[in-house]
Amino acid sequence: MNVSLKRVTVPIYIIAAFGLSYVAQQTFTPKYTGSETDNVGSPQRIISMAPSITEVLFALDRGDQVVGVTRYCLYPPEAQENTSIGGFMDPNYEAIVALKPDLVILLPIHHDAQARMEQFGITTLSVEHRTLDGILNSIAIIGEATNAASNADALLKNITGRIIAIEEKTASLDRPSVLLSAGRSIGSGKLEEVYVAGKNQWYDDVITLAGGVNAFKNESIQFPALSGEGLYRLNPDVVVEMVPDMKERGFTKEQIVREWDSMPECSAVKNNRVHVFDADYTTIPGPRFIQLIEDLAQVLHPDIDWMAP
Repeated sequence: MNVSLKRVTVPIYIIAAFGLSYVAQQTFTPKYTGSETDNVGSPQRIISMAPSITEVLFALDRGDQVVGVTRYCLYPPEAQENTSIGGFMDPNYEAIVALKPDLVILLPIHHDAQARMEQFGITTLSVEHRTLDGILNSIAIIGEATNAASNADALLKNITGRIIAIEEKTASLDRPSVLLSAGRSIGSGKLEEVYVAGKNQWYDDVITLAGGVNAFKNESIQFPALSGEGLYRLNPDVVVEMVPDMKERGFTKEQIVREWDSMPECSAVKNNRVHVFDADYTTIPGPRFIQLIEDLAQVLHPDIDWMAP
């Protein structure tokens, strides 16, 4: 059964704060009948099909109801104590059925898996994590579906407050152009096939809320692969490489930054504004995106006293 979401909207303060429309695009009629503390009627055996979904569930204090996650769901660490149901795109249906879930939460990209599970009579819920709009909306949706609406409201207020604080500090400042590298071949000594964050996706939203402007303007490609000439044309003020597996691959931040020396005329290189982020949350479109926004805001606007209230 495909669970739909009905009458679920993110509180008005979110809409006011961002000027965006975080309104649920699905419908859901809650099946639970008890309070949020007793969880009567709410899902008790939840499977998450993506790391970002797992993070939302645990952030809403619904980790105890999670029974299965993908092999890529590594945060929080206790999520790894659950049964693995395979990969992000290659789920183990036998393992899923054996867990007897009463709710499987997945993404639109899982449409084939969703259809397969519904054939097994498994209830599914699809949420969108391609944009910050979708991520925030999913917090409200998952909160409603798991009887954690007040927890979702508290999480949204926390995220909103932190973004408003950044906005207030950067509102009157110039907005530097930013190139976010979401992946590339490292170690060759030159820049080849740099996958940059394009428009109309969550990284683009992150750049904007951190007080920057995306250096890549094309709206048709979300992660274009660029090399020398394409990178030169962008000429970003700031470059940020996101390499969460940097240590596992045996690289240092200095090594990664040094490879940009092959582009000495690039504004970011000339002004020593090439940065490397190696935190795991930099590539997961879950509720910890706020930490990425804060990290990025600090390198885009280093003259601000970020510790001041």
